[in-house]
Amino acid sequence: MTTDYKEPQRNKNVDVDAATSEMTGFAGLLETALRRFRTGGYIVALIPLYIIGILGMGISATPGVLFFNFITDISQSFPTLLYYFILSSTLITSYFIYGLVLIFVMPLFNFLMPFRLKPFRGMYYSLTSVPWYFHNAFTYIVRYTFLEFITPTPLNMMFYRMMGMKIGKGAHINTTNISDPCLIEIEDKVTIGGSVHIIAHYASKGFLIVERVKIRKGATIGLKATVMGDVEIGEGAVIAPHEVIFPKSRIPAGRRPSVSEEKQELGKKDFPSQDFL
Repeated sequence: MTTDYKEPQRNKNVDVDAATSEMTGFAGLLETALRRFRTGGYIVALIPLYIIGILGMGISATPGVLFFNFITDISQSFPTLLYYFILSSTLITSYFIYGLVLIFVMPLFNFLMPFRLKPFRGMYYSLTSVPWYFHNAFTYIVRYTFLEFITPTPLNMMFYRMMGMKIGKGAHINTTNISDPCLIEIEDKVTIGGSVHIIAHYASKGFLIVERVKIRKGATIGLKATVMGDVEIGEGAVIAPHEVIFPKSRIPAGRRPSVSEEKQELGKKDFPSQDFL
């Protein structure tokens, strides 16, 4: 599964300290206010995000709360010890109901947003960066409240797909440390190891740069490795545990991490797995 994309056009001469917007009309007024008042402007601009986040979490919690109240009502006449056991078990069950609903609600909100996150290079204090905040906020609400409980299972793959991530057949994702999922593509039989960070953005000289990440068929990303924005990892390549792949890197197909001569000599007969050699 491959999807080609065109390199977006960007103005690399943007003044990162500019107090006025290049946009016109109402959008230009909003962005100028955002740049001039910065912290205060962003607090105001992100109020809708907090409201939507609360709404999404509230909707997701509603079935669990209803279930909790129902069980509480029918068990009040039970012996005290049994009652509190049922109460505790119901409370935990309600939390899992919340989480299972949440993994559908937040992608729905992401889909309903009138804007989409696209690759860009620009200021933090700009209207262009607002979709980046929204998209990642929706992702992080799920990540930090529930996603660990369904990783790695088909449910976490389903969540990332609903958030716009392109995932091929036979792929495996054993991490929740993924940002900007709609700009990430992993092809067939890619393995993402535990606690890997995949981040389709980075910062440089005051700019926020948001770029695609593509991991081609059969590649393996080792435990706790980091893959940053504007990276392409070739077919069958291996990224070693804890390795950092910096922005703009192009990892060739079949690449293997460097290993010592001693390990190369011992590897074929003494190591149980040859995947990283």
